Amino acid sequence: MSERSVSRLVPKNRKPPSQSWKTFLENHAHQLVSIDFFTVPTAMCRVLFVLVVLAHRRRSVAHFNVTEHPTTAWVAQQMREAFPHDCAPRYLIRDRDRVYGEQFRNRVAEMGMIEVLTAPQSPWQNAFAERLIGSIRRECLDHVIVLGEKHLRKILRSYFEYYQESRTHLSLGKDAPYTRAVQAPEFAAVVEVAQVGGLLHRYERRAA
Repeated sequence: MSERSVSRLVPKNRKPPSQSWKTFLENHAHQLVSIDFFTVPTAMCRVLFVLVVLAHRRRSVAHFNVTEHPTTAWVAQQMREAFPHDCAPRYLIRDRDRVYGEQFRNRVAEMGMIEVLTAPQSPWQNAFAERLIGSIRRECLDHVIVLGEKHLRKILRSYFEYYQESRTHLSLGKDAPYTRAVQAPEFAAVVEVAQVGGLLHRYERRAA
């Protein structure tokens, strides 16, 4: 059959999808969380896995944890720890990693969440989580040497405190995930407050 014949048989005027991926994210931002893993090498040549759970509404980190051996049972438990009191959001965006096995899927279903899987090899569909991981690497982990699990948890706690309370986002109107108060110019002089062990800084007005 020729290409011309095939083109005549293909239905025309096909309806577009009900909503684009971008529209879905915008419409359900207050009900969405994303999860993703990234790896961190240590000074002892071990590889640690970090799971992050990001709430879309305010770009806030709902939960994180570190392990050397991620399993389906471990990831399922992290979801319960992230949302312990029937406060789970409606939708969960994740990739198709095999670590999200049956036990994980059952736990998510029990919590009333609907899984939204990204297309294969399409990290851009989980862009908020990918952007968070990029920020963690560029602003923190690329500048430190991690000794082990305990040390990495301490570093990440410190970074997330900075990320949640001090780091501004253009998408939030130059606010932080945990809203920062606007300080008037006449309030006091600007001072520098070291955070994450002096790696990053917060600037605010304080009276002398």
